[in-house]
Amino acid sequence: MAKVGIIGAGNMGYAFLKGALKTYDKADLIFTDANEGRMRQVYAETSVRFAESNAECASHSAIVVLAVKPQVMPQVLKSIVNVLTPQHIVISMAAGWSIKALKNALGNDRRIVRIMPNTPALIGHGMTGMSCRPEEFSRAEQDEVAGLLAALGKVELVPENLMDAVTCVSGSSPAYVYMFIEALADGAVRCGMPRAQAYRFAAQAVEGAAAMVAETGRHPAELKDAVCSPAGTTIEGVAALEECGFRAAVLSAMDACRERCEEMKM
Repeated sequence: MAKVGIIGAGNMGYAFLKGALKTYDKADLIFTDANEGRMRQVYAETSVRFAESNAECASHSAIVVLAVKPQVMPQVLKSIVNVLTPQHIVISMAAGWSIKALKNALGNDRRIVRIMPNTPALIGHGMTGMSCRPEEFSRAEQDEVAGLLAALGKVELVPENLMDAVTCVSGSSPAYVYMFIEALADGAVRCGMPRAQAYRFAAQAVEGAAAMVAETGRHPAELKDAVCSPAGTTIEGVAALEECGFRAAVLSAMDACRERCEEMKM
């Protein structure tokens, strides 16, 4: 019996597997994927055994991680419903699939942990929101799940009604940050900087600014003001961003993301 079984070996499933290897022996892990070539590739890279089917993976695991897209979740749930027991812990990262919906599909006595990670988990710098019904889990089980998620980066327990907010603020937002980094680099290239160097400067600026917020605890507006000298270059750039509706565009993106979350709810 494996401790952790992962159904789906795409980007996030693979991130889970790599993270789990930090705290579990490879013999305690098992995974599967619909693509046989992908399974063999992951096995070659990690030496973690793979199962031939979703049911085999789930039945041989204590913790079952559903690392699949929301649209394929119904068929995945059907494939494992008959092998799950109340002793299993099921971790789902599918947007729109509530704990209630998963219980409706798997059985009301099934124990579900709903999460929303983000792609920086691939390098151990993710941010994961975690929601569950604590009364269904022992303290040791909660700690084990939190430890598994911590291998992907930071993790915080949130009420399930805030999972859409987690999707908006961290699940989807890396895409916006990448666009911002690309735009910063484009600006540097316009100033004559080689593109590869421009990406390094832009990425480090974003990483450093984020660390300033996280590590100092100072308000982002205060940190912004500290960069804006009177009649200086930065305040001119800030004014230009405001004229172009920078903050409004970000808020609109968050609203669009939230609306899509509502549309996907099961």
